[in-house]
Amino acid sequence: MITTDAERLHDLSLPAAYRGPRGQVLLALKRAGSLTARELATDLGLSANAVRHHLKELEHGGVIGYRREQRGVGAPTYAWHLSTAGEALFPQRYKELITEVLDRVAEQNGRAAVVAALGNRFDELSRRLVAELAGASPSRRMEVVMQALREGGFMAEWREGDEGVRLTEHHCAIRAVAERFPEVCEAEVRFLEAVLSAEVERQSHMLTGCTSCEYRVEFAQLSVPRRAEGSSMPAPVAGEERA
Repeated sequence: MITTDAERLHDLSLPAAYRGPRGQVLLALKRAGSLTARELATDLGLSANAVRHHLKELEHGGVIGYRREQRGVGAPTYAWHLSTAGEALFPQRYKELITEVLDRVAEQNGRAAVVAALGNRFDELSRRLVAELAGASPSRRMEVVMQALREGGFMAEWREGDEGVRLTEHHCAIRAVAERFPEVCEAEVRFLEAVLSAEVERQSHMLTGCTSCEYRVEFAQLSVPRRAEGSSMPAPVAGEERA
């Protein structure tokens, strides 16, 4: 018996909002890693306009992103890929496995052993980045911290407003671990303070029911240039072929 893509999507238990054509787009990106709008249209048997519509909605939902890739000769093209939030839509047993292992370590060696191991990750990264950023400006420090957080799956951004600099994490890559060992959150604060060379105060926390973790960052040096953090690359224009 041949299993269709629709049946595979059902087996993957994607949320209802991502069933049908949008689910097919997500599944195609999951399989291929990255695809252009034209490649998606060809693979899924959809019109170019339909694919662009679905891509726009999925990007708005934060589950996909795009980057420029060089494919053969000619100018670079826009290729779409799953974001961290998009990857999280697919079943991931590793979270349960990791927490089970940590619980076992805590039973055998004590809770302090687990907390120390979790803190060591932030401490090692902190030591490396502090040395790398010696004499760096606040804006450079913030850029490096943002990159480190995003590479770790934290879906972070920052902004400067009337109340100063705000760092927000919309997704916590280690939430399942933090729920069992909240001490890791304090290790993260120490990491931010050391690398940013700033005073960091948590003002909202996912573990208390908030939708994000938000921090107030106060630099002792000059202010960070006012700007919103985001992609510097313009988004594909609706109706314009980016394949």
